[in-house]
Order: sequence, then structure tokens, then C-alpha cells
Amino acid sequence: MAVNRSAGLLLYRRVPEGVEVLLGHMGGPFWARREAGAWTVPKGEYDPDEPAWDAARREFTEELGLPPPDGEAVPLGEVRQRGGKTVTVWAVEGDLDPADVVPGTFTLEWPRGSGRMTAFPELDRVAWLALDRAREVVVSAQTTFLDRLAEHLDAVHD
Repeated sequence: MAVNRSAGLLLYRRVPEGVEVLLGHMGGPFWARREAGAWTVPKGEYDPDEPAWDAARREFTEELGLPPPDGEAVPLGEVRQRGGKTVTVWAVEGDLDPADVVPGTFTLEWPRGSGRMTAFPELDRVAWLALDRAREVVVSAQTTFLDRLAEHLDAVHD
């Protein structure tokens, strides 16, 4: 069985209150009424012959409809999510207005068994969240990326 791999970019910015990260709330009916565990780093799957960094940048554009920011890419490594997917993420400092996001879509039979195909946004909301708030709502395995980003930023200031 092939291992599902995803790559993504965790955009972060410094604000007077500290650091905020840009996360997306997963779209579709399954996630509609959920908060905890329903937010994610903008990411997506890629084929083994595509470099993960290239996939992360491509997926940022596909998920948000905006080009990825330029800037130093801080490798945050990889984690394995509960469903078995391995996710590799880089952090990049930058800024964007969530109102400018034009998310990609996916099609799903909805309601299930109806035979009707409906398009849903990949991410139905995008928001800047303080690290503590992000830890409360992000997919549990992805909290590791938030911790690694905080460690990196602390090390830079020491």
C-alpha cells in the first residue's frame, strides 16, 4: 500500500501580542460544525517523484488561491497523522489578508447516497491564530509543527 504524503507551508507573522500562524478550517459537511481538530496547515498530497518543497508551494497556491510568500523556509520536519498520512511542513514568515483567499474545491456525493455531486471548498475559512489558540483547534499531530516553530523562534532570539 502506498504511503500518503502531504506537504505544506505554515505561514507565520509577528504581531505585538506574539506570533500568529495562518491555518485553514477544512471544508465539507464532515467538518462544518467542528472546531477542535478541524483546522490544518495549508497542505496537500504529492507524488513520490515531486520534491516535497515544490509540492508545499504548489499546494499553498491550490489551497489558498494565492502565491506562496518568498522568504526563508524553516524546515519543521514531518509528522505522521492518525490516519497514517505523513505530513512535511516548512514555516515561512509572511502576511496575507484571509479575505483575499480563493480556496480550491473538491467534489463529493452529498447527501451521501443521493447520487448528487456537490462542490465544497478545500478550506472554508482561513484565519490568523495565536499559537495557543492554534494548538486548541489544529489537527492533533500538527501541534508538533507549532511547537517546532516556537522553538525555532526562541532560538533565533537567544
